[in-house]
Amino acid sequence: MRNARILMLGTVTAGALLASTSQSSSIVGSKHDMSAAAWNTTKTLCGTCHTPHNAIAGQPALWNHQVTTATYTVYTSTTMNAVVGQPSGTSKLCLSCHDGTVALENFGSVTSGANFVTGVNNLGTNLSNDHPISFTYDTALATADGQLFDPATAQWNGAGSGTIAAKMLFGGQVECASCHNPHDNQFTFFLRKSNAGSALCLTCHNK
Repeated sequence: MRNARILMLGTVTAGALLASTSQSSSIVGSKHDMSAAAWNTTKTLCGTCHTPHNAIAGQPALWNHQVTTATYTVYTSTTMNAVVGQPSGTSKLCLSCHDGTVALENFGSVTSGANFVTGVNNLGTNLSNDHPISFTYDTALATADGQLFDPATAQWNGAGSGTIAAKMLFGGQVECASCHNPHDNQFTFFLRKSNAGSALCLTCHNK
């Protein structure tokens, strides 16, 4: 079902394949380890996305990869109480590979690469059938919806402790990294915790 595609792929920042079954608690050896890729002439592990110096201004995480400028068709629904905006923050960084408009090797000074994410990993710019991102998830939304836990009080119940708001939201918003950790593939699809029995989905959804 395409509805869950961002849940399965949202923050998988470079070449993660849905068919992958590898389990790793580190980026090393995962689909995000592109240090051996033929196009990665620097052969660095982190440099395709991050840099300690001269990071792209206005972007988080010492960002080193060309940022997408695409405009997206976002998720809408007559039963949804949240207002979904254009992808922002960390989600826009993920989409800088996964929308298929920016080449994988477009980092540092490279801006005209030829290697793009393909297949199911290429989400494209039409996100209308995907799990919504870049929307505010707060007590007011949970109350209006009636089937969401209050992120200010409900617990994350994943690695570490804290509320949903503290552990999953970015500036109070749901982003790709709310459900995915691009640096850790301990759980398949770089999920932040196991989704056995829909456990990750049920962290927020009160069904």
